[in-house]
Amino acid sequence: MVKEGDKAPDFELLDTDLKKKKLSDFNGNAVVLSFFPGAFTSVCTKEMCTFRDSMANFNKVNAKVLGISVDSPFSLKEFKAKNNLNFDLLSDSNREVSKMYGAFYDNFLNLNLKASKRSVFVLDKNGKVVYEWISDDAGKEPDYKKIQEVVSNLN
Repeated sequence: MVKEGDKAPDFELLDTDLKKKKLSDFNGNAVVLSFFPGAFTSVCTKEMCTFRDSMANFNKVNAKVLGISVDSPFSLKEFKAKNNLNFDLLSDSNREVSKMYGAFYDNFLNLNLKASKRSVFVLDKNGKVVYEWISDDAGKEPDYKKIQEVVSNLN
């Protein structure tokens, strides 16, 4: 489980174009890792669209946003296109990264579904976790203002 102050463990996941992306590919930039339970669900759509609408602020400070869920890269590609998302979505279909970060439901909504927990990790340009938020309530959105504040303070 990853905590504030830890060096974020590297990982490699497929993006929506079936290209492998490593966390280390983003070294030198602040990174916002946003784990979400499922594409095309109401709260997840609202969350990803909020990040989309805030990209100008992230771009000002050279911060990258990465959305991560256990959905397939094919589902994520459609989700990204439908919502005009302007950042990478990564498929954790084997669920390893969500588990590594402590952001995983074994039994989502008591339906025996496996899903990423709604969580946000902000990493500084050296890959150190400077902000961590994990919710056991999938209906609760992160504090977007706090995330913006943390990212803005990194430069």
